[in-house]
Amino acid sequence: EVQLMESGGDTVHPGESLTLSCVASGFTFTKYDMAWVRQVPGKGPEWVSSINSGGGDSRYYADFVKGRFTISRDNAKNTVYLQMNNLKADDTALYICAREDLRTSTATGNYDAWGQGTQVTVSS
Repeated sequence: EVQLMESGGDTVHPGESLTLSCVASGFTFTKYDMAWVRQVPGKGPEWVSSINSGGGDSRYYADFVKGRFTISRDNAKNTVYLQMNNLKADDTALYICAREDLRTSTATGNYDAWGQGTQVTVSS
């Protein structure tokens, strides 16, 4: 069974940092591109970042997180991370780890598995 388990969400002040983790199981992790998306109530999911399969040499970011967020992966631990710096109130959302569809290129918004998400709240 494919499982994606996120952790690391918290309530922080603007300007602070958090690192989210997503542990994958039930599939060959190294074969898949992975992504983080986020969602707030009343809105559709919003893509945040993607990392390619294998060594993760290619990383992609939404414009609103460039320079602040870093995606990475540790294949030995079947884990993908999202380091978030200089957090803003607008970053408040449920952050969801997603597995990208093998049939499509990285960061094209096609997912075939999702986790339950971890809540990030940025508030003064």
